[in-house]
Amino acid sequence: MKPYALIDSSNMPFITVTFTGEKSTDENFQKYLEDLENCYEKRETITLIFNATNAVIPKLSLQKKQALWISQHWKMIQTYCKGTAYVIPNMAIRAVLKTIFSFQNQPTPYKIYSTTEEAENWTQEIINKDKQVQK
Repeated sequence: MKPYALIDSSNMPFITVTFTGEKSTDENFQKYLEDLENCYEKRETITLIFNATNAVIPKLSLQKKQALWISQHWKMIQTYCKGTAYVIPNMAIRAVLKTIFSFQNQPTPYKIYSTTEEAENWTQEIINKDKQVQK
């Protein structure tokens, strides 16, 4: 099974989810959701960057599954994720994100960017502000 997305948590608290360009299947999409849930395993503050530059539009049933996953994990996401940046240069993929959010709102602050650099800068700002609040 080829992965739908790759998750890199080696630079905590910054986690990057990169969509591979592989077509979504029930199996690889489920693996993506499981890997995403594992990002919260340590119960530490994180930020997420979803890089959808190469994303393939998932079928509507999987978009609904993503919305359900957000709903089921709402409190966990709200507690530990300080912000989510989406890198989506493609307007069709931006429309998919809006569809998912029409089923279920995002529990944390989020922004949509065209470049990874913009997304990284924004998530860095969030972590810096969070560190100042904790002092």
